[in-house]
Amino acid sequence: MVFSTSLAAGTADAHTPDSPYAFFRMGLSLLIASIAGVGMWAVIVVLPQVQAEFGVDRAAASMPYTVTMLGFAAGTIGLGRLADRAGIMAPLLIAGLSQGVGFVLAGFAPSLLVFSAAHLLIGLGSGAGFGPMMADISHWFMKRRGMAVVIVASGNYVAGAVWPLVINAALPHMGWRSSYEAIGLLLAAVLLPAAFFLRRRPSAHMIAAAASQVVGHGAGISRRLLLALLILAGFSCCMAMSMPQVHIVAYCGDLGYGPARGAEMLSLMLFLGVASRIGSGFVADAIGGIPTLLIGSFMQGLALLLYLYFDGLTSLYVVSGIFGLFQGGIVPMYAVICRELLPPKEAGAKIGLVVAATILGMAFGGYASGVIFDLTGSYRMAFLNGVLWNALNLAIAAWLLLRRRSGSQHAALTTGA
Repeated sequence: MVFSTSLAAGTADAHTPDSPYAFFRMGLSLLIASIAGVGMWAVIVVLPQVQAEFGVDRAAASMPYTVTMLGFAAGTIGLGRLADRAGIMAPLLIAGLSQGVGFVLAGFAPSLLVFSAAHLLIGLGSGAGFGPMMADISHWFMKRRGMAVVIVASGNYVAGAVWPLVINAALPHMGWRSSYEAIGLLLAAVLLPAAFFLRRRPSAHMIAAAASQVVGHGAGISRRLLLALLILAGFSCCMAMSMPQVHIVAYCGDLGYGPARGAEMLSLMLFLGVASRIGSGFVADAIGGIPTLLIGSFMQGLALLLYLYFDGLTSLYVVSGIFGLFQGGIVPMYAVICRELLPPKEAGAKIGLVVAATILGMAFGGYASGVIFDLTGSYRMAFLNGVLWNALNLAIAAWLLLRRRSGSQHAALTTGA
């Protein structure tokens, strides 16, 4: 009797927001996201070797990254909807299979076309470790939801900080093909069993409690318009973000510093991005998602401007670190804003749509930067293109904040009347 009572209490505690189980789940989700996130960064590191082996120009060599991001976007939307219906375990099982097959297939690719096609599978699986994982963990927290979302989202940046160094170290000994095959086998071996540890789903009581916190029309606009603006904001911020993240390795090679230096800058950028993401979560819990997005957008634009004026080796390390510190918290803020203003039962689908827009921004931004480089022979105009897209994101965030404040003031006056 005592045992059954303790068991019931333990089950109840597990379904309490901000419980010890919720923190355990957050840590495990971060680990899984850090492993699954390799799919987004591997192709960036091997880009110079792939370009040389297949004998193509920079824009064509950037195409596998674009395909990866398209797959990532599709996975974020489709697997996010699946997570709403069946929980996060099923998307993670799909992720382990698709990434395992995709990496092995890419390692044996006889042409750039096959190599690019394999990255559609890689991107699809990577999508499960980002938007769906953020949506899932958001159900298990109320007081520290912003913190939880950005910590799980940081898995993507932990992957970006660690995996480029690992792959870069393996390339001289294994080559890019064997490295890809080894990654595929590792992902299948880790993600498939790990998915079963997240099979528990939030209770109806937790979903109801989360729904009671939704602000509704607090932004002073319809949900449909809000979602459309967040999609446009997500696309524009990542069009800007993609230039340093996608092309820093190739950029350093063009400047004569070598791709290894670029891989180190990418790792530094993303390592500091982890700190930025976690910090933005605490800020969001204090002041809200929209003001935090506005701050991050402004700082990212400032960092992009620095790339226009500094291209020395030491200065590029410094600017890349600054860029990482400034932009890391932007993308998770869309998930936080969705959970603040939209129903929790739609979290996976709505967050998936907005995050997919950020991924499409990364995809087309990475390709556009390659095209601009081919047309102009330098990355200067590509950085300027990023600054302009960032200005659009900044304008949307500022407008949303103004509407949110005017909507809150109107509600207060109505209540007072």
